[in-house]
Amino acid sequence: MAEGFLRHLAGDRYDVESAGIDPSMVNPLAITAMREVGIDISGHRSKSAGSLLGQHFPYVITVCDNANERCPVFPGVVTHLHWPLEDPAKATGSETVRLTVFRRIRDEIGARVRAFIAER
Repeated sequence: MAEGFLRHLAGDRYDVESAGIDPSMVNPLAITAMREVGIDISGHRSKSAGSLLGQHFPYVITVCDNANERCPVFPGVVTHLHWPLEDPAKATGSETVRLTVFRRIRDEIGARVRAFIAER
């Protein structure tokens, strides 16, 4: 979701990559939640953080504690930001309950991405 927001709001200013520690499919509830705010992430693909090693990134942003603890070290990173957000994929309950969690995290990520852009 963070990649979607950053591409949508400032893709002309940043080359955006996103990757996970344990990559899997993009969660359909994330696609639904982002579509509700006019951002289509249905074409995004999950990649392993390790697959990006060797590339230079001025910023690395981790969005949950697990990612922060297990994120590989990217040489040359100028700024590492950590946003300790709940992993919405771990939400339990009905689809409606889980979608509510995805919406809340989507909104938190959106606010953080907007603040990130405004500060730079």
